[in-house]
Amino acid sequence: MSISTGLRAGGEFPGKEPFYFKSFDRVISVAHNVNELRSEFGRLLNVDPKALEYHLREGHIVQWLEYIGEVELARRLIGISDPGRAYEIINNYLTGSRDTTTEEEPSTRQGRKPSRRSRNSRKT
Repeated sequence: MSISTGLRAGGEFPGKEPFYFKSFDRVISVAHNVNELRSEFGRLLNVDPKALEYHLREGHIVQWLEYIGEVELARRLIGISDPGRAYEIINNYLTGSRDTTTEEEPSTRQGRKPSRRSRNSRKT
């Protein structure tokens, strides 16, 4: 009986699972990384935008991004269900453009420490 080490033959660590875009039971696209995600989003916007909307609305893309370590991009896509807007966010993330609708202001302006209060609480 052998113990599974999670290593592939030849001692390689397995890669992360790709994201499979599905429309019903059919795979319509695959993305292995964020660049491929952007590319496939652009293509599928014209081919099957409802599939993109479904995966966004259900949180599948956010979960996959967290799984592959792209936590910042995942955070930006939380609550986004419009495929065109999601594509814009992904593109801005990859090109380094500042997206003012999804980014927060730094909490340490003018050398102040961050507040311990939540953003939604008010001082009374």
